Amino acid sequence: MANDLILGIESSCDETAAAVVRGGFEVLSSVVFSQADEHAVFGGVVPEIAGRSHVREVHGVIERALDEAGVTPDQLAGVAVTARPGLIGSLLVGLSAAKAIAFKWQLPLIPIHHIEAHVWAATMESPELELFPAIALVVSGGHTTLFRATGPGQLEPLATTLDDAAGEAFDKVAWMLGLAYPGGPSIAALAEEGDPKAFRFPRYRPKPPRGGGERPLGFSFSGLKTAVLYHIRGQDALAPTPPPDQIPRRADVAASFQEAVVEALSSQAIDAAQREGIDRILVAGGVACNLRLRERLGQAAREAGIAAHFPAPAFCTDNAVMIAGLGWPLLAAGRTADLALDASPR
Repeated sequence: MANDLILGIESSCDETAAAVVRGGFEVLSSVVFSQADEHAVFGGVVPEIAGRSHVREVHGVIERALDEAGVTPDQLAGVAVTARPGLIGSLLVGLSAAKAIAFKWQLPLIPIHHIEAHVWAATMESPELELFPAIALVVSGGHTTLFRATGPGQLEPLATTLDDAAGEAFDKVAWMLGLAYPGGPSIAALAEEGDPKAFRFPRYRPKPPRGGGERPLGFSFSGLKTAVLYHIRGQDALAPTPPPDQIPRRADVAASFQEAVVEALSSQAIDAAQREGIDRILVAGGVACNLRLRERLGQAAREAGIAAHFPAPAFCTDNAVMIAGLGWPLLAAGRTADLALDASPR
């Protein structure tokens, strides 16, 4: 296909983003409007506020992405857009914009699964490598899941969290510690001042099946979150959470909590790779920015003879580069949709 320019549009949660990518890997532009400040006062994303913000920003973000790439719509090979999963009101804004562009310029419309795009982001700095099959660990505020990835947009679920996603646990513990939203960067910054071995918070391990057999894969962070809460409150479930300046060894708490999360993610990813006989792990999602996760999982993977691949930090959190990047191989495979395409929260 001579024309390999894809416009990607992402609006699944609280970032309005657009990007132009050539041939699945070469980033020509990336524009992201973050709503973090709008939601910080609430300690999390408010769907109604997110949807209204997307409506205000989406057209300007798309125009800037095209301008920065030096591309006009008639030069595009297609428009890729997040169609699922996500907040339905947010998804519909990006999808409507993509449909309008596809209709006006008679371009193929390429529906993208948000999680599949996150996994593709982990491949984009290694276009020369064949990275499939791989184990994909997708870890963010809404997802903590292991997949067997067999190709672009081809994910087979292996295990997921029983309760909180890892990023959600970071947000909740950050709130307990009086830290800013989003919690991941805030805890990581405070953890640099603390001792990760100061407190031994629990690490969840799935129980073996009744009657014996191999221990299943999986995650759970609710027990860890509760252990941190009881530690801060002095084991009194009814006691109020103390003010931040009255929490003893607050940096040690942050570092020990972060270490527990990172250990759980790393051990399960390595275990999955060894069970599946796969020597590559693709780590994706917002928590993939975490430097301690990169260090620990990277080291554990090397010791096990496994290659771990992480996206550039800018492409770990929600962005449109991953949408446009995945759009190219899906377009080549004929995975397009007509203008009746609908969004789905799942």
